[in-house]
Amino acid sequence: MQNDEICEIDCIHTEILTAVKAQMADEASLAELADFFKIFSDQTRVKIIWALSISEMCVCDIAALLSMSHSSISHQLRVLKSSKIVKNRRDGKMVYYSLADEHISQIFKQALSHIKE
Repeated sequence: MQNDEICEIDCIHTEILTAVKAQMADEASLAELADFFKIFSDQTRVKIIWALSISEMCVCDIAALLSMSHSSISHQLRVLKSSKIVKNRRDGKMVYYSLADEHISQIFKQALSHIKE
């Protein structure tokens, strides 16, 4: 039984390894990047982020949009806020949520473009 994925030749391309190593991010940054992408693994969070990429919204509006409870939305917003994906602002008793910055929206647009290819 032959496995095509096993490298049978012991050949290391030193120049490639050196170039890639020089450009690799440090371990802490790569771990943080992996955690960042884990946030997008939950469909509810993806829906919230998508909605907030269109408009700033309060918990009540997000809950109504997604047909979910306020507590469920609040929980997901806490996760997103602690991950610096969303931010909030208070206007009297109302709290409005928006994306922390334009990068999040750009990441989503790029990902959707990739999926639709």
